[in-house]
Amino acid sequence: MSSQYLEILIFAVFAALIIFRLRSVLGRRTGEERPPPESIPQRQGRESKTDNVVRLPDSQKSDDPDAVEEPPRSPLEIGLAEIKSADRNFSTEGFLDGARGAFETIVSAFAEGDLSKLKQLLSKDVYENFADAIQARYDARETLETTLVGIKSVALMDAGAEGRTVHITIKFVSEQINVTRNRDGKVVDGDADDVTDITDIWTFARDARSRDPNWALVETTSSN
Repeated sequence: MSSQYLEILIFAVFAALIIFRLRSVLGRRTGEERPPPESIPQRQGRESKTDNVVRLPDSQKSDDPDAVEEPPRSPLEIGLAEIKSADRNFSTEGFLDGARGAFETIVSAFAEGDLSKLKQLLSKDVYENFADAIQARYDARETLETTLVGIKSVALMDAGAEGRTVHITIKFVSEQINVTRNRDGKVVDGDADDVTDITDIWTFARDARSRDPNWALVETTSSN
């Protein structure tokens, strides 16, 4: 046997061994093999570039139907904010306490006809109206007896600022006994035993830039 023929035979044996090993590792296709699985859709983490974007709360509306939005401020709240902006020393609670005291003083001073006390608390126009009523009572020789049994409620109704002037409107509900007597002391109006609920709506105002911290009564109405 020639050496060339021997080399060919050795290479053939090696090739047969390699083919046998490949078939044992990879297997053979028989036509019944399962198709390769479908590709899995990309999920969280890398499925979309936009999923890495953090959306800010202000950049979109909430889709939650139960989400509660902050209600808009009322006109009264806006007005009080305007007053606070014009006068940093303003306090709603402090004002209401002062208004309650002013109400008691004005009601009492009007019944007694104390013009000097009223002049300190009323605007010019309101003072003139009160003074005219007191004068008419005096001319008729009548007196007014007012007993302020108590103040049932004090409620803010309106507030705001117009230029330098700030104003607040308050509703007072009080219990009073009002009796008007003639010069002989006879009751001509009211009942000394009748306690009446009286509703007064008063508006106070002041110059926010004034050093005088006092508010003046600039308008009065009554539902009684």
